[in-house]
Amino acid sequence: MKVGDTKQVTAVADPADSDDATVVNDAITYTSDDETIAKVATDGTITAVAEGTANITATSGAFSASVKVTVSAAA
Repeated sequence: MKVGDTKQVTAVADPADSDDATVVNDAITYTSDDETIAKVATDGTITAVAEGTANITATSGAFSASVKVTVSAAA
């Protein structure tokens, strides 16, 4: 990503037809380990703020998944 870009990520329960999939999906929250580099909204939209690297984590109960985001200078 480049500074100023946005990108939406989505986390979903797998399998999607499991008994508790709706509960798991409804409880997902997103966090950034460095909001000075990349911020993340409640809907999973990441905004690149400054050059560097941040980890975005989606969590629902005991389940979590992370993605590394690298932000470079705007063109």
